[in-house]
Amino acid sequence: MRERATIICTRDAKILLVARKRSRWALPGGTIRRGEAPGDAARRELEEETGLVAGTLRYLFVFGGVSKHHHVFTVSIGDDAAPEPRNEISRCGWFSARQVARLTTSVPTREIVALAVAPKSAMRGARAVWSTIDAFV
Repeated sequence: MRERATIICTRDAKILLVARKRSRWALPGGTIRRGEAPGDAARRELEEETGLVAGTLRYLFVFGGVSKHHHVFTVSIGDDAAPEPRNEISRCGWFSARQVARLTTSVPTREIVALAVAPKSAMRGARAVWSTIDAFV
């Protein structure tokens, strides 16, 4: 099973998604390198894909996909920060959680966003950090 760092980057109750050419929308992130901490991978991937430098990352949960474990983090960025597509990324966009549910996205993206914005009571015993995404609920 491959390990991946995935970032829910928020601003004004919107979630940042990225896309490669002729590809569906996805949360920023990528493969965790050997010896790299998941949080470090999340920071690196966000900057490599969007040019954004993460402030304080908050760990949310691990999402088990078909072939990857997604270590999911959240970060809120300031209003003046503007993502720019870099490296393999051709588009960046801000979407509400409701919009994400209707977009053509990767399955893990849609499910991770749905879990992240679910009412806390729906997580039954999970102890994730929710403070930075409460605006979506």
